[in-house]
Amino acid sequence: MGTSLTVSQISESFRDFRLVLLAVLANFVLMPLAAFTIANVLWLDEAFAVGLLVLGCSAGAPFLPKLAELAKGNVPSAVGIMVLLMVITVLYLPIVLPMPLPGVTVWTHGGSHARSSCSCFFPSRLDSFSTLGTRAWPTGSNPWPASYPILALVAMIELIVITNFDKILDVFGTRAILAGLVFISSGFGNSWLLRGSNTGIGRVLALGTAQRNIAAALVVASQNFDGPKVAVIVIVVSIVGLLLLLPLARALVKR
Repeated sequence: MGTSLTVSQISESFRDFRLVLLAVLANFVLMPLAAFTIANVLWLDEAFAVGLLVLGCSAGAPFLPKLAELAKGNVPSAVGIMVLLMVITVLYLPIVLPMPLPGVTVWTHGGSHARSSCSCFFPSRLDSFSTLGTRAWPTGSNPWPASYPILALVAMIELIVITNFDKILDVFGTRAILAGLVFISSGFGNSWLLRGSNTGIGRVLALGTAQRNIAAALVVASQNFDGPKVAVIVIVVSIVGLLLLLPLARALVKR
């Protein structure tokens, strides 16, 4: 995507004040509240509740542009919102998480989130500089076949399931999977309702809110908690999210 989009295209989403405001509200207010509410209503194990809350505070999933592309949404806006949410997450996690979870530290891990943002944004900057704001690759000549990201995504999901299969089995009967389904669905549904009449914004906003930042949540989970349960719920909900949102993105096109 970086070789087919320019910086001006991506930064255009930052000028849409309504989109930015709705993205911040949905991801950093509604999702943490949803995680807290769902964990209490379903009486989740304390470690699972903590993991769900960590996910609720971690926004900016790198999968958003691909989901937006599958849903025929505005891909440049998706990339811009993804980068924006990643940057805010770096600042948001160290401030907010210690409030309900005393002892959690995130400051020392900001570099990994920043590197993720740069790795997503750098190709488009390189593209922009090399062409003075035009596409580096002419239409139809992008050297990366469109099927490569999809195949890589499928392989990644399979590897996550295989390498964590024993941990995933442990959550059956704990309402964790149900919590994940409700959590992802609430993120999509609330954001879709916030979109107003703009379907293009709605697709990007809903998919971007429902899909959480797995990497950021796993960093916090693995560095701050002794047992595996917090990381397990992050993995399980992330898998549930991918399996739910991929077909949903395609269904939005038919709708």
